[in-house]
Amino acid sequence: MLLVKDTPNQIPLSFDISSSRGRDDLIETASVKAAVSVLDLWPNWPSHIVILAGPTGSGKSHIAHVWREKAGAQEVEFSATTDEIVTLSKQSPILLEDLDRQGIDETKFFHLLNAVKEAQSSILITSRSWPSSWSIKLPDLSSRIRSATVVEIGEPDEALLTQVIFKLFADRQIEIDKKIVNYLVLRMERSLAVAQKIVERMDHLTLSKKVPISRSIAADVLAEFELHETDME
Repeated sequence: MLLVKDTPNQIPLSFDISSSRGRDDLIETASVKAAVSVLDLWPNWPSHIVILAGPTGSGKSHIAHVWREKAGAQEVEFSATTDEIVTLSKQSPILLEDLDRQGIDETKFFHLLNAVKEAQSSILITSRSWPSSWSIKLPDLSSRIRSATVVEIGEPDEALLTQVIFKLFADRQIEIDKKIVNYLVLRMERSLAVAQKIVERMDHLTLSKKVPISRSIAADVLAEFELHETDME
């Protein structure tokens, strides 16, 4: 939850976003083109292991969600037992999100990749970092990972953020001036997750103040995000 500092007409808000995350909602720009191509190529992947690597807010989770729906995949975590992981791997393709955040259990990871291979299935892994930085110690696990197809998702560029912000406002049936969108894009963190939060906050703020979307509202919201980032440091 992101809590905004209390000032007149402002209230703490939860930014649990309910937005469209289907294949048709993917906006294809240079930063995600390779990842979307791999998504569309399934089940004819060159390797049964695909790793999507990219920074927070780059769209990895959206692409992973689309693939999970398309492939009928099940998501696993290392908190599950080895037997549970192996059983799931035999039932369907596997999604393993935020690998670098979980902390890698090498034994479970090795059994997971083996089970996926034996089932002639697929696994999609998302991570903020490249496999070369995972410091894997098991030689056999390293070998499995080297056989993976690794796809980089770059930081969202201005074109992608612009399209995403327009779409997020359109989802709320709000028309917004292109100048306001450009103002936001030039000043905000390059993150799709942050874009969602900014749009939601602007919508709530205009409703609470009973005013239309404006550059002033945009500036207020950007200032709130800067204050929050400062508080977290």
